[in-house]
Amino acid sequence: MNSYSAVNSYASVKVHSGVESASPHRLIQMLFEGALERIAQAKGAIAQKQFARKGELIGKAAAIVGGLQGSLNDNEGGELAANLDSLYDYIIRRLTQANYENNIEHLDECARLLGEIKSAWDAIAKDV
Repeated sequence: MNSYSAVNSYASVKVHSGVESASPHRLIQMLFEGALERIAQAKGAIAQKQFARKGELIGKAAAIVGGLQGSLNDNEGGELAANLDSLYDYIIRRLTQANYENNIEHLDECARLLGEIKSAWDAIAKDV
């Protein structure tokens, strides 16, 4: 087993064990962390001209954002849920555009937006 495979195996076990014991609030935090990590990795892949890897990572980030979007409760969330739905839709479109154009600035914008939402979500943990 090469070192890359070993690291991936360790990361997979770490994530699975973290998910099993996480609260619903922590699971959402983990989704934000995963999306931000994939975006950062995609920026590195663009810099290294690893375009296939970049596409894979941006696809994973978009899927995570889609999962966040799908977890919104329209009935109880009201205007906040509607605004987040629109924002997540925008982020997915910008990620797609970043993938197509190899545009790091679009990735930075997506990371900034997700980071702001994550910060708000993290602040909730202190109140819960």
